[in-house]
Amino acid sequence: MTRRILSQILVTAFSATLAMAPSFLRADMVDIAIDRHILPGFYALAETSTTLNQTAIDDCDPNSAALRTAYGAAFDAWVRVSHLRFGPTETENRAFALAYWPDSRGKTPKALNQLVRTNDPIVDDPEAYATVSIAARGFYALEFLLYDAKLQQTGTAAYRCDLTRAIARDIAATSTAIAEDWSENFANEMRQPGTRYQSEAEIKQELFKALDTGLQILIDMRLGRPLGTYDKPRPKRAEAYRSGRSLHHVILSLEALEDLALILSADTPDLQDALATSFATTRAHAQRLKDPIFAGVSEPESRLRIEALQQDIRNLREKVGLNLGPALGVEVGFNALDGD
Repeated sequence: MTRRILSQILVTAFSATLAMAPSFLRADMVDIAIDRHILPGFYALAETSTTLNQTAIDDCDPNSAALRTAYGAAFDAWVRVSHLRFGPTETENRAFALAYWPDSRGKTPKALNQLVRTNDPIVDDPEAYATVSIAARGFYALEFLLYDAKLQQTGTAAYRCDLTRAIARDIAATSTAIAEDWSENFANEMRQPGTRYQSEAEIKQELFKALDTGLQILIDMRLGRPLGTYDKPRPKRAEAYRSGRSLHHVILSLEALEDLALILSADTPDLQDALATSFATTRAHAQRLKDPIFAGVSEPESRLRIEALQQDIRNLREKVGLNLGPALGVEVGFNALDGD
């Protein structure tokens, strides 16, 4: 991690302290969202990804406890900001470079197998590796190398080690670029409408859209994909099931989205309290599932509990749309999942 980013973390910590001070010291809603939610999240992603890179350099064994721990910490940091699909994460498809999922056509294992079987020397060139298929980059690609038994038997251990290091290095570079872009450019553009955004209303619209998108990802992708249909459940479509992280990602995302929702509803205390209660109830239901990879979608009783959680989040999204949107003076509009 660069010294610039580390120094910005200290600035962020100070800003967060101000944000929690009495009202006459509080910044406005946009500043609070930037200083308490967005910047700390991306700085954490850059820092944990840098640690992941160094850990892979020190020990590339897929069974290494240190490597898997570093991978988990960096992946956690990504999930906590994965709803912020605007600005620096859109530049050069960085979000997809970090997280190519869902992968309905199995492009990631195909791309990785091609590299391993041909001993492609591109792993030795960081700039060149940044041009490979997005399917062979990011956290889901690294998950295959660390947790997929079949891939761990493909090619040579030496090349798989080089590939592990190449992906970890690429994750760190992408994450650091996002954090630096936020620190040096995009945060100021959000604080001072007139360039990228023409008004504070447009900025609030962007933040509201990020919240809505995050809830939709939970409903349609993180829960909807493994649920499939009653007659045809799809447990192997659960996110990051190889590393046992599927439910964990739902809980992390709920925590991050709650943080953003409470910031956006700070000017309407009754609504803020209602949203806090709804998020707390939904998280409690998720934590009681005790089904880390949603294997229970194939069993009627456990499937019902997963569907109930999905409905909780639908209700939460509806409450956000019907109450928070009007309070902010914005509408949902198109989001990152709507396509062109």
